[in-house]
Amino acid sequence: MMPMQAPGMPMMPLPVASGGNITPSGTVVQGTNEESYVENILRMNLGKVATLYMTYENNSEWNAKIFKGALEAAGRDHIIISDPATGKRYLLLTLNLDYITFDEPINYTLPFGTPTGR
Repeated sequence: MMPMQAPGMPMMPLPVASGGNITPSGTVVQGTNEESYVENILRMNLGKVATLYMTYENNSEWNAKIFKGALEAAGRDHIIISDPATGKRYLLLTLNLDYITFDEPINYTLPFGTPTGR
């Protein structure tokens, strides 16, 4: 299915999940906006302790849960943290993620490569 465009307006590239864009002709063009994905921001902060707030619909035991641990890995659909006290690891699905807090500044590189601490 081709995207609709207003008469007289140029066709803009469509975003692609990989962080690139797809042009009307179907060519994928890699962009610099990939850093804005949560998984990439988390990868910039591996090793830091984070608090993850998660919700789970239709769960009779609990519908919200808080996890705190050191960030070990982050992928497109998951986050792995470990509890420093017990060494227990958690594989959490980003589908259930509401938000994340850090008790220290986080590393974040803007698309143009300017590092900042937030």
